[in-house]
Amino acid sequence: MTDPFKEAEATRKVLTAPEDAEGRIDAWLAATLAGDYSRSRIKALIEEGAAVVNGTVMTEPKRKVHPGDVIEFTMPAPRDPEPKGEDIPLDVLYEDDDVIVLVKPAGLVVHPAVGNWTGTLVNALIYHCGESLSGIGGVRRPGIVHRLDKETSGVMVVAKNDLAHRHLSDQFADHGRTGPLERAYQAVVWGRPRQLRGTVDAPLGRGADRTKRAVKREDADDAREAITHYEVVERYGETEDGTSLASLVECHLETGRTHQIRVHMAHIGHPLIGDPEYGAAFKTKANRLPDEARKVVNGFRRQALHAFLLQFEHPSTGETMHFEAPPPADMERLLKALRIMDEATDP
Repeated sequence: MTDPFKEAEATRKVLTAPEDAEGRIDAWLAATLAGDYSRSRIKALIEEGAAVVNGTVMTEPKRKVHPGDVIEFTMPAPRDPEPKGEDIPLDVLYEDDDVIVLVKPAGLVVHPAVGNWTGTLVNALIYHCGESLSGIGGVRRPGIVHRLDKETSGVMVVAKNDLAHRHLSDQFADHGRTGPLERAYQAVVWGRPRQLRGTVDAPLGRGADRTKRAVKREDADDAREAITHYEVVERYGETEDGTSLASLVECHLETGRTHQIRVHMAHIGHPLIGDPEYGAAFKTKANRLPDEARKVVNGFRRQALHAFLLQFEHPSTGETMHFEAPPPADMERLLKALRIMDEATDP
């Protein structure tokens, strides 16, 4: 089949339906445009009058396409985003026309919301990326496909156009079950899990105050599957009976629920050091630490969680992209204090 496109102008496509054309026009356009725009976006544009079929404006996305139909489809230029760009420094690991990979610092909110309309990662990305953002859903904004809590640091990938956004969203929805997607975190927890390697398979739902999450029964109305694989990689203050004061745990996510690692580790009795929501009851355990380690732990004011590894398939090239980032300075100081504690007690 010959290429049906004839460029009339930058934002308008002129197409002639081939002899085998069939089905709804929104579905046909989505397939013919080869992933340039999502079907939902095309449907919305048709309803707004962006499609002219055989010289007549057509606003019914479910209209059947017929062989020989001449379809003019206009894609408006991306609108300015509601959030405004702000000159906030970014630690960029990789960037091209489709994606940007960066290390989010602790304390930075990902997306504007009530109480955080400015100073977010989205504001920083709009400023940094500028005209290289071709638009998500017709709006010139970055495509957030996964998030990290405000006080969690680590590697993130963000889409810069609709195609990349859709491709990455599909990968994160699949949780790496059929592709190369992988997410791994480092967490410093109180105590030491009885099993040095294991899986927490416990559904999560809303907690009592609705801002927190809690483990739920499988038959609860808001229960959602949540699976975390963990491995203890370092132990601190280990005693003869095999217990430890604290541990460095590596967590791999099979699902990506809000606060998943924090809730799951607390659920098995080993909340994260510094976690104000799920580990507050363990705060007094710091009194069992030597003076210097206790000072560092008590001064650590966030959950000790860092997304150190992210792997995904590039949305355009299909290449497996692998990124790692070491713990930030505050978490490195915490680990150093715990390691020194062990060295001081070695015979």
